[in-house]
Amino acid sequence: MKNTFSKYLLLVWLATLFNGCGKDFLEVTPKGTSLVDNYYKNADEALAGLIAIYASLAGVSQGYINKYTATLSASDDNYAGGGNATDVNNLQVWSNYTLGPATGPQEDLWSRGFAGIFKANILITKLPDIKMDANLKKRYLAEAKFLRAYFYFDLIRLFKNIPLFEAPVSGKAIYEIVQAEPSKVYELIIKDLKAAVLDLPATVPVEVEGGRATQAAARSLLGKVYLQTKQYKLAANEFSEVNGTPGGTSQYGNELLPKYDDLWVIANKHNKESIFSINYSSKSLWGDWNCIACARGNWLNMMSGPRQYNRKDNSAPDFNSGWSFFVITEELESVMRGDPRYNSTIANIQKLEDDGHVTYEKGYKNTGFFLRKYLALISDRNDVGSFQGNFDQNLYEIRLADTYLMEAEALVMANENIARAQQLLDAVRKRVGLPTKTVTLDAIKLERRLELVGEGHRWFDIVRWGDAPRLLASRGFVEGKHEVLPIPLLELENTKLEQNKEYGGTK
Repeated sequence: MKNTFSKYLLLVWLATLFNGCGKDFLEVTPKGTSLVDNYYKNADEALAGLIAIYASLAGVSQGYINKYTATLSASDDNYAGGGNATDVNNLQVWSNYTLGPATGPQEDLWSRGFAGIFKANILITKLPDIKMDANLKKRYLAEAKFLRAYFYFDLIRLFKNIPLFEAPVSGKAIYEIVQAEPSKVYELIIKDLKAAVLDLPATVPVEVEGGRATQAAARSLLGKVYLQTKQYKLAANEFSEVNGTPGGTSQYGNELLPKYDDLWVIANKHNKESIFSINYSSKSLWGDWNCIACARGNWLNMMSGPRQYNRKDNSAPDFNSGWSFFVITEELESVMRGDPRYNSTIANIQKLEDDGHVTYEKGYKNTGFFLRKYLALISDRNDVGSFQGNFDQNLYEIRLADTYLMEAEALVMANENIARAQQLLDAVRKRVGLPTKTVTLDAIKLERRLELVGEGHRWFDIVRWGDAPRLLASRGFVEGKHEVLPIPLLELENTKLEQNKEYGGTK
């Protein structure tokens, strides 16, 4: 599908990548000051600045870290996997809960989030003085605020104690910044999202603008924020606006795809179930081993694949060999047996080998079960440039089945309109041919697990529910500590930021 927005994002990517991935976020402003002073003079430059913010959503760091690779490794449904016990060690130490201030994914996750916030703050500050169409200016401002809220929501959930920037900060002032009360961060997130809803478009033409924020995306994210902060009635109200009649077409044109399998067809981008997704492209020529982060493709496709996969006959899928990260746990596989979503979710490579159809190398923590949603085929490769980082499967950040289940959860927790909660749960199950099941919190938890495997929600879910200490006890999770990450050590040097008390600090 033609996607002009993705192509424009690709052009902006290289110029913005290095501006947003410095040693730490405090260095970004001094490096970019002269450029910023002479930029943002017209609508085209405003659009380039906006797309630079979107660019911070995608890709991985030079160390193969992003929100998805990190939280998949940390959840109870996956092991980090890989080649050995130290392969991408910052993922391994979160997977086995031996992370500390000096080791773990925190530096990359912190830098990525604040790079996006830095770019958003610049555009938000500059937009009022740019001569351009007033309605277009309102939309760009709404998108920048939506994205700022998105980055802050991830950061507050991951770190709890973070600084709060509503405008660019430069010079010596950056070393005087202190962490804000979490409630203040949530106040800005909610304020930004409420403002964004007013001026974002209800829908976008996906052929040219797929991946840009809409009213449905902002309402969904606002609902997630309310759910996270236990404001259940407010959460249910926002999700209701997005979801409409369960099983029908929403006011924003979203609906459940008739076939669950179609969600994982790589070419099926920005489909009707997708509310907000992250764009990837197979057209980049920039990414190579010297600059992994320069690639514009989805690294999950390469990282998830079985190592040294070789077909012995044509009855087996022609999967692209990968690096065996994020292998499915035996426990999740047993829970999913008999579920209609199994074959779209799990590839049982060990059975294929046992039956004589394939061979593969057994990676670290191998279970034989691989994350099928992201297993690319040889035919999906683009061998121009470095194909490993050049797969173009988009990632669902929010899709309708997700918002159905979050609204059902909010209603159950608020003990309101249980009949509607039942309809929402039933709609998700009916799509895959499952019968009705009495709606309870436990039923919703299980349905979210089965429906959303590998989509970046599980770790956040079990921490929000308070279930992580029990579910991850065997992996070393310590209650009252591992619900948050340590503040990166680089951010503590010559600043007033304090380490989280869970990791020996005072904050």
